[in-house]
Amino acid sequence: MRAVALRRYLPIEDPESLLDVDLPVPTPGPSDLRVHVEAISVNPVDTKVRAPKPNTEAEPRVLGWDAAGIVDAVGDAVSGFQRGDRVYYAGSIARSGSNAELHVVDHRLAAPMPRSFDFADAAALPLTALTAWEGLFERLALDPEGRHRGRALLVIGGAGGVGSMVIQLGKVAGLVVLATASRPETRAWIRDLGADATLDHRDPLRPQLEAMGRKHADDIFDTQSTDAWWEPMADLIAPQGRIVGIVETTKPLDLGLLKNKSAGFAWEFMFTRSLHATPDMAAQGDILRRVAALVDAGKVRTTRRELLGHISAVNLREAHRRVESGKTIGKIVLAGWG
Repeated sequence: MRAVALRRYLPIEDPESLLDVDLPVPTPGPSDLRVHVEAISVNPVDTKVRAPKPNTEAEPRVLGWDAAGIVDAVGDAVSGFQRGDRVYYAGSIARSGSNAELHVVDHRLAAPMPRSFDFADAAALPLTALTAWEGLFERLALDPEGRHRGRALLVIGGAGGVGSMVIQLGKVAGLVVLATASRPETRAWIRDLGADATLDHRDPLRPQLEAMGRKHADDIFDTQSTDAWWEPMADLIAPQGRIVGIVETTKPLDLGLLKNKSAGFAWEFMFTRSLHATPDMAAQGDILRRVAALVDAGKVRTTRRELLGHISAVNLREAHRRVESGKTIGKIVLAGWG
């Protein structure tokens, strides 16, 4: 089967950083689906795993954690799926990735893709939708049905893949969404997604928040550098509010800054359930089903910003390069095998 893989961890400008390869067809385990991958999208985690390091791989390593495709085979213990189903998922970071013509994934992590989407639009969603949903409704303990309607949510980095989903799911939950962006095109993007107000993260946020008549944000979802934003977030979070972050730190955080507000901080890592085989792994499939229902009801739209072409090493290298630039809006998708 065709796939894109690496043997060495190289700068993306090196033509050997990602290679077109031919690999054996994988065999699904008892709980697995084997999916013919029709479309993929690229996330910052792809570039972080691929980043230069001295390691080498004896066998080609396939990356990729977003896919939409058609079920090709099902394991003996699988229920609820059959050959020919159109599915989408983000997979597991502990297994071979989705940048392959045929990919094996635990069925508990997958869901039927939105009926109203094609493969390219569906592939843009899984990893970021799961990160946004878990961050909002599990880590921040907000209610997706609207019980916390009217709470002010500050989204730091609203125009990226995760931020784009946080804005949409926050609005579905009835939150007042305040999102940061710095360029005219990113500010237009987040307003179009439904943000109630935009802030420029190149300038101090407190004066901008106060100009809106607000002293604090009830909750904060940080999609950018936790190190860089820690002190501003500690200042802006409301008493008894909560902050969720998704970017690893390079230094210890001063949790004491949150103490007199009794504020909380939580990490969100979308791969936790699959990496640790938690008893509730099937929750990710359930979340993707709920997201698909919101899509088909017209409440959530795709975050695909660009279809870069078919799935190949040269196109994936370009996608990685753009993601590494830190200037992408929404998601970059590749579809088909040329």
